[in-house]
Amino acid sequence: MKANHYNRFWRWHFYAAFFITPLLITLTLTGIGYLFYTDAENRAYDDLFFGKNNHTEALTIDKGIEKAVEQFRDYSVSKVIVLDEPYNTRLTMTNNDGDQKYVFLDENNEVLFVGGTVVNYLVELAACWAIFLLISGIYMTFRGKILKMKQNLTKQQKNKKRHAFIGTIITIPMIVIIFTGLPWSAFMGNFIYSAAQENPSFGIPLLKQQPPTSDMSEIPWATRKNEAPASNQSHAHHGNMAGMMTHNSNMISVQQLMQEVEKEQISKPYSIVYPKNEEGVFTVSKGSNTGITGLDVSPYEEVTTYFDQYSGKLISKVGYEDYGILAKWFTWGIPLHEGHLFGWPNKLINLVVCLSFLLVIFWGFKSWLSRKKEGSFSAPPKASSSVSISFLVLMVGLGVIMPLFGLSLILVVILEGMMPFMNKGNKRDLTAS
Repeated sequence: MKANHYNRFWRWHFYAAFFITPLLITLTLTGIGYLFYTDAENRAYDDLFFGKNNHTEALTIDKGIEKAVEQFRDYSVSKVIVLDEPYNTRLTMTNNDGDQKYVFLDENNEVLFVGGTVVNYLVELAACWAIFLLISGIYMTFRGKILKMKQNLTKQQKNKKRHAFIGTIITIPMIVIIFTGLPWSAFMGNFIYSAAQENPSFGIPLLKQQPPTSDMSEIPWATRKNEAPASNQSHAHHGNMAGMMTHNSNMISVQQLMQEVEKEQISKPYSIVYPKNEEGVFTVSKGSNTGITGLDVSPYEEVTTYFDQYSGKLISKVGYEDYGILAKWFTWGIPLHEGHLFGWPNKLINLVVCLSFLLVIFWGFKSWLSRKKEGSFSAPPKASSSVSISFLVLMVGLGVIMPLFGLSLILVVILEGMMPFMNKGNKRDLTAS
């Protein structure tokens, strides 16, 4: 039975690796690039992020916004990203078709630059099977006593031992990196967020809010889909208000809002999301996982605040201390995954794990090539049909934790069951010919 377990793990490990390795290599390489994207952006857009306009006259931020709106009349300002020095302020401008432009304002609020503008199910599936590869690899390493092989090793055994050794070391770090990336995934991401929303005691605190101003990437993950509370409508102008609220004369200015933000002791960097209608609010937030260069903060500093668009009064506030355990986990986990939770050491650790993972793939491939017979695929032997309770519990458990893995596993079992009949059919055809 133990040999049967080993063969089944080996066979599924082999086929999973064979089919998802190209995607895993792509994801790993792009992940390495993403670790250093902020450094690359700082260099590539040095003049835009940190440069100054030739005009030396100091403008208010509202005048700077007004000039940007005048220059691009079909666009309205939807977000203002106020960064700490030496970064310039960044505006996001959106038209009625949803197209975006990014405008940078220097320290005098002069316009510098204008530029144009999810993880899919396949990537999530690869991540889930990567978890299985790591777990099955650990099982085979210790069940087969691979690390104890020492003398007179063949080329195939040497590659297999290297593959197992590095794989064992990086298993826990890789699982952490994969799971902290799941909030972006198509299937599990929505499941995780829904669970956090529906269970405030361990997820996201409830607020009586109206939709929607908190669906922007700059808003912290834990409150990104929350509905924002409504402004006091007593000051609202009920005329026709097309597009964003940039031109609402009853709305307080950005400069006034920033003064209110300062009174609430909210320091830079932070983002300001404009109200989307006359009942909406200003959403001012600091996030640990914004994806915007210069905007990320420590998880402890993460906060989402809502200000009345007419009076500037603070309506409500949700901070890190209000999160449940699930929301706190991902508030820490996402910047850990991105490599900026604790500076350069975080980047270097992630880089080492990613490079090691590529080595694991390389030595696994070499191990297969060294045992592969010419003219044969040399897949691991098929296991018998009997399956133990422990194996079933493990696979069902993984399928529950990772539903997309569970669904794909059903397909794998069906294909495995069909293979004997397919082979019999091939043999009959050969006999008939």
